[in-house]
Amino acid sequence: MLTLAIPGPSWAHRLGAGRKLGALSIAMILLLQVTSLPALGLALAGIASLYASLGPRAWRPGLEGLRPLIWLAVLVVAFHAVFADFATGAAMALRIFVMVGLANFITLTTPMAEMIAVVTRVAAPLRHLGLDPRALALSMALFLRYIPVLRARAAALALAWRARSQRRTGVRIIVPLVLTALDDADQLADALRARGGLAPQTNETPPQPLVKGAKE
Repeated sequence: MLTLAIPGPSWAHRLGAGRKLGALSIAMILLLQVTSLPALGLALAGIASLYASLGPRAWRPGLEGLRPLIWLAVLVVAFHAVFADFATGAAMALRIFVMVGLANFITLTTPMAEMIAVVTRVAAPLRHLGLDPRALALSMALFLRYIPVLRARAAALALAWRARSQRRTGVRIIVPLVLTALDDADQLADALRARGGLAPQTNETPPQPLVKGAKE
């Protein structure tokens, strides 16, 4: 399984995946209650200090994870500045940056295999409802892993378009991007089926074939 985590060691890598995901859940709940701009600014500074504690290697992936949110933050602030008030929009934009920055920090310091193991344990009670916890964990891992792949694919399509035309790409790359994503999904499904898929776990010993000449 490919991973989004940067190589360790660091204090964050040594923490268990369960502790980090639990702390992330609590932090998300608390952040929803914070509306003060100074408090959210301090929270954003705290997230920046977390990345700084990992050294220069963490800054680039950290900033790349926040870059797609810039236009969203601008739209949120502009909308609230026109129809509500600027402070509310600014607080919402800061909250988005803090939440995504913290979640990205957990992703960068936690191997995907550990995250899958934690989600599988947490989702174990869903087995009684007919849901496979391993399938849920694998879906989450594939979703997280495919985000940078899809972003890189979009950048490559945009670059190919600009090499052939002076017009802006706009929405013209959406159709080929969706088609390539669907093709990737088909190939992934074929690869999973070729490896047995997610067959239910069982402790039963499979039947052994009869040896030629043995008595039945």
